[in-house]
Amino acid sequence: MFGLLDISTSGLVAQRIRLDTIAGNIANAQATQREDGLPGPYKRRMALFATGDGQGGPGVHVEKVVEDASRGHLVFEPWHPHAIKSGPEKGYLEYPNVDYPTEMVNAMMASRAYEANITAMQVTKDMMSSTLRLLA
Repeated sequence: MFGLLDISTSGLVAQRIRLDTIAGNIANAQATQREDGLPGPYKRRMALFATGDGQGGPGVHVEKVVEDASRGHLVFEPWHPHAIKSGPEKGYLEYPNVDYPTEMVNAMMASRAYEANITAMQVTKDMMSSTLRLLA
């Protein structure tokens, strides 16, 4: 019975990490410089889930957080310090590949999945409580 709580707990942790990743994407949606010093804008990140709790048990865990390799949109802003300096796209500024509506839908999905895991935990606790009442 406690395994059921562990499964739901792994789901809660995974969805929290997913929501943290989405919040980071929204916060950096206008960042035109990468934090690691590489040229280019912030790249959208995604949490990849895998089965198992990461320790051999049932459940789910975040296998890794990866960057979306797709290109952001270009805006002609030659005065911007992060604008492209040479080549056919000279004067254009690449903005992050973050799409607000997509991120908001993903955030709502993560929130609903989090709520579903909490409900599953509550049902498990109610079942345990009923079992103890029957045994007493």
